[in-house]
Amino acid sequence: MNPVLVGTVGLGLLLALLLIRVPVAFAMFAIGFCGIWLLNGFSAAMGLLSSETFALASNAELIVVPLFILMGNVASATGMSRKLYDAAYAMIGQIRGGLASATVIGCGGFAALSGSSVASALTMGRVALAEMDRFNYSPRLSTGVVAAGGTLGILIPPSTGFVIYAILTQQSIGRLFMAGVLPGILLLTLFILTIMVLCWIWPEMGPRGPATSMAEKGRAFVGAVPILTVVLVTIGGIYGGIFSPTEAAGIGAALVIVIGAIGRSLTLATFWQAARSSIVTTASVMLILIAAHLINPFIALSHLPAHVSDILVTLDLGVYGTLLIILGIYLVLGCFLEGLAMLVLTLPIFMPVVLQLGIDPIWFGVLVVLTLEMGLISPPVGINVFIVKSVARAVPLSDIFRGVMPFWFAMLICLLIIIVLPQLTLWLPNMM
Repeated sequence: MNPVLVGTVGLGLLLALLLIRVPVAFAMFAIGFCGIWLLNGFSAAMGLLSSETFALASNAELIVVPLFILMGNVASATGMSRKLYDAAYAMIGQIRGGLASATVIGCGGFAALSGSSVASALTMGRVALAEMDRFNYSPRLSTGVVAAGGTLGILIPPSTGFVIYAILTQQSIGRLFMAGVLPGILLLTLFILTIMVLCWIWPEMGPRGPATSMAEKGRAFVGAVPILTVVLVTIGGIYGGIFSPTEAAGIGAALVIVIGAIGRSLTLATFWQAARSSIVTTASVMLILIAAHLINPFIALSHLPAHVSDILVTLDLGVYGTLLIILGIYLVLGCFLEGLAMLVLTLPIFMPVVLQLGIDPIWFGVLVVLTLEMGLISPPVGINVFIVKSVARAVPLSDIFRGVMPFWFAMLICLLIIIVLPQLTLWLPNMM
């Protein structure tokens, strides 16, 4: 049996299962196990199923996943993310479109805690949409801002996307976190510029909010100090080499729990709910990772990575031509598939090509993660769009998609800037 044919058919079946909404982990388990069985026998498939499960479950680096998820859930449950949003609103809410810009800043800050785009969109949607509706913002702008702002969660560290990428490609989690800082700030700035341009062309989209006094600004900033401190300690500690990403995750989770307990905003009931939600999310991520380590050997046995590498090298498109093709594939797949599923499905195929061409894997990781973000707001699937729709039930889905399109183009500009200026991504990691 031709291994390449088996691999191609297997990936086609996996794509079909994902499109009909079979859970990612179960689809990969089925295809990976059956593929290894066909190519290497039943004993090999059973052996990999047990060994890879144990290897992943005992990987100490993976503790960053539940700890960062817990940190974000506790921050949300105690209202810390709301205080960050309130501070941003107090500073710039009085300018035209300022409430939308404050929402983007709030999304960026919450993203730095949760590491999850879906969590950012859901949490900030509950906080910000009602406020923007109260000040007569265009529903198209308000929902577009929340859906796009939520995508910052996968780029601004600590990012679950970077953790998964690092584990699948055996790269440094800390270097990937640092590589996402400047691109994340650039994207956040481009989002704010997009809001300013939209409100300049159509002033009715973002009316001015009420002016706030210096005393009110000061009080709002003081309220956000605890959460800003957590972000600075965790990210600054990794950058300064004071502690590893795993230690940073533990310190960050401990800090938000202590701050919530001291401020009496964290009760046993809210902590139990945050911990329970963190366990469920962690279990989902772990299942996907274990399934990924089952399907990766199947892809390797099928010789698909070598086959794809030979095709791309034969085309002789050069580094940038090949890179644009790979990112274009991610962009198309992002319209249909969830981000983690794409990473698991494609990295075993593309990474050998990337390394053979001498492309920096850290730089490539940021490009891939940013392209995945674009998929989160791309029709027809656009997970973040459906998350916002679940909060803003009165807004038509078509209006939300039209609202996110200016931000989609802002993300495209950000992607092109990072391609042209790779040092924007690599400067901080190289300074570590």
